[in-house]
Amino acid sequence: MFYVFNVVFPVFALILIGYVCGRTGKLGESASTELNRFVVWLALPAQLFHFASSSSWQTLWQPGFIAAFFLSCLAVFILVLVLSWVRNRDLAAASFSGLSASYSNTGYMGIPLCVLALGQDGLAPAIISTFIVFVMFALATVLIEIGILSHKKSHEIFWSVIKSLCTNPLLIAPVAGLLWASTDLVLYDPLAQVIAFLAAAATPCALVSIGLFLMQKERFASQQAWGISIAKLIIQPVLAWFIAGPILNLPELSVSAVVILAALPTGTGPFMLAQYYQRDGRMISRVVLLTTIGSLLTLSLFLWWNKGI
Repeated sequence: MFYVFNVVFPVFALILIGYVCGRTGKLGESASTELNRFVVWLALPAQLFHFASSSSWQTLWQPGFIAAFFLSCLAVFILVLVLSWVRNRDLAAASFSGLSASYSNTGYMGIPLCVLALGQDGLAPAIISTFIVFVMFALATVLIEIGILSHKKSHEIFWSVIKSLCTNPLLIAPVAGLLWASTDLVLYDPLAQVIAFLAAAATPCALVSIGLFLMQKERFASQQAWGISIAKLIIQPVLAWFIAGPILNLPELSVSAVVILAALPTGTGPFMLAQYYQRDGRMISRVVLLTTIGSLLTLSLFLWWNKGI
């Protein structure tokens, strides 16, 4: 439990810093908006490009693991999306809920946890899972666009979705990174340093911004956040284990990796996407906080149980 706490604590601490700074007036009302713009347009795209451009296609090809993790993400995404849509008939809002329930914090927490728990063999599954959450991100973006443009004709929706996908920096950056990685070229060192500087700012700025959003009280958002958090921390890892173990009969290391990565708390991606579309991020910010705190218990229990097998 101690090393799980060591990984979770910085996430929680940065959210708390944002909350305290907002409460005390050290960061004004516009701070969250400006931080979000910085993250969405500069820091997070740099982080996604940096991560994607450092990966090799050979490392990423593990079809059994890909199937198990992707299907567990997709199943929870669809489940929460349908339940949310039935409640409010808003496809865009339902898509944000589905993404919040299936978007694991693989980059910031998944990689160190998998390496700590499984050794260097756990690095490849963590990297693969990061690209799978990119796919979930793209799927949610398509559905959000369809929901926002539902009043338009089919061909207008199609071209608007294509335009949005091609101009969204959070989708362009990882694709550009993968394409760059395939060329085997080396980035000009000063340019690579600029990208690294921006990338390093993405996670802390996003988490501080989430802390600022937590000051805004909304009972309904809080109630919905609990249901999404349960789906993220309990339903998704159980599904991942069932698919990877009993169904696909993957090796023990792959089963352990897929459960650890599925049990991770919600990352900041859904919150940043909500800010990109100028939607209310209060519910998502609560999901990030609740799952981050809850994962301290659920991940610790799984790692303890896994070592006892």
